[in-house]
Amino acid sequence: MLFANTPNPPYYAVIFTSQRTENEADSYHSMADLMVALASKQPGFLGVESAREKSGLGITVSYWDSLDAIQQWKENLFHQKAQEKGKKDWYSSYITRICKVEKNYTISN
Repeated sequence: MLFANTPNPPYYAVIFTSQRTENEADSYHSMADLMVALASKQPGFLGVESAREKSGLGITVSYWDSLDAIQQWKENLFHQKAQEKGKKDWYSSYITRICKVEKNYTISN
């Protein structure tokens, strides 16, 4: 996993925690890759980090420079279509949290 290269705070994090179904794993991964590619072209996008357990539990954190940028991404038509597909086929449950990052600490070896 690579860490997102975020600027000095403040900035915003969208934390998407989900439980995947076993439906259409290949199409899910293709769509997830497409959404990261599209988000990276969205004004205000700072980066993304994602992890998923074999059990299907996953967390994706995307970083943004403003609440407005997050709202614009939420309104993106391709993103909305992916969300509908997720609700219908890919997730048994999920929660989205939006937070302001006030501080961060790093260590690297």
